[in-house]
Amino acid sequence: MELGLATFADLAGGMSPEQRMRDLLEEVELADQLGLDVFAIGEHHRPDFLVSSPAVVLGAAAVRTRNIRLSSAVTVLSSDDPVRVFQQFAEVDLLSGGRAEIMAGRGSFTESFPLFGYDLDDYDELYAEKLELLLQIRDQAHTTWSGRHRAPLADAGVWPRPVQDPLPVWVAVGGTPQSVVRAAVLGLPLTIAIIGGQPDRFVPLVELYREAARRSDHDPARLRVAINTHAFVAETSAQADAAFAAPYLAMMNRIGRERGWPASGRDAYEALRSPHGALAVGSPEQVAEKLLYEHELFGHQRYIAQMSVGAVAHRDVLRSMELFGTEVAPVVRAEVARREGAGSGAGEGNGAGEGNGAGERNGAGEGNGAGEGNADTTAEPETAQLVD
Repeated sequence: MELGLATFADLAGGMSPEQRMRDLLEEVELADQLGLDVFAIGEHHRPDFLVSSPAVVLGAAAVRTRNIRLSSAVTVLSSDDPVRVFQQFAEVDLLSGGRAEIMAGRGSFTESFPLFGYDLDDYDELYAEKLELLLQIRDQAHTTWSGRHRAPLADAGVWPRPVQDPLPVWVAVGGTPQSVVRAAVLGLPLTIAIIGGQPDRFVPLVELYREAARRSDHDPARLRVAINTHAFVAETSAQADAAFAAPYLAMMNRIGRERGWPASGRDAYEALRSPHGALAVGSPEQVAEKLLYEHELFGHQRYIAQMSVGAVAHRDVLRSMELFGTEVAPVVRAEVARREGAGSGAGEGNGAGEGNGAGERNGAGEGNGAGEGNADTTAEPETAQLVD
């Protein structure tokens, strides 16, 4: 199983954007040095998150890393131009030698829609139309296309072309069944962000995805699934709580007030970090157990941890990453390999995947993972997606 990291590059505690950018690039470099598989960066257009253009930062990361795959988490496709999205990520792919991925989503935050002149009444139609165009551009260098929300294209050439063919495109969701079905029908890999409640409540979504793929004549065994949660690792569970709990709760309650969610306190946090809760927080042993429990539920091929949350100190994030890469990852990879070797990973349920993003239209490549754009969510805290 691939293991990686995602971040929104939160701006908290009075940190300057310049310093946060330096810290962000240090995180990507460390993730690469640790042998992790993917690093994903979110897109936002508001003062509490740093990055409005993931492709720019990923381009910088591309020339400072060697092996790690580089993805958005997500690209808010609904308010962007698919032509420019493809061109930008094709250039990241060229800079990185074939390591770029697009995680396409609709956005759990809506600031980009008025900013770029889009009507929220067209929220779903914008995403469907632009995803269609993005995939058409990906699959053919010259494109003829027309729709409602963009000027038509008549045999238009879109350049440059990426190293990977096809360039991996993942659909990220926060719990909306229609979005899961859309990904399956298109034969695209799926990332599910779980930020609250119990992970087992999301099992029906994965089952729906695989069944919808089967009915659309896609082999579910070739379609990859990624799971994304908040996570944090320290030497002991007490140390993890001391570094993570307060910043995490402050961030969730700040966003929750905007969305009308009830306030969360320490009791809610403890429930989330319990063995069957959504948070993967604790000692290396506890976090490994949580990831393996989720693998039993979903049989997924990628897990993405979001550690740099709110005002968690940068030094604590780096230490958490080190423990994740050196103590959690080896245990999880070995156990998943054992399970698959014993036969539990075979067949259509767990999806073997292709590995590098190459192959047929389903993009069953190394994809990235994390939220349908910025999250395909408008729902309750348990299904809402903050990772898009």
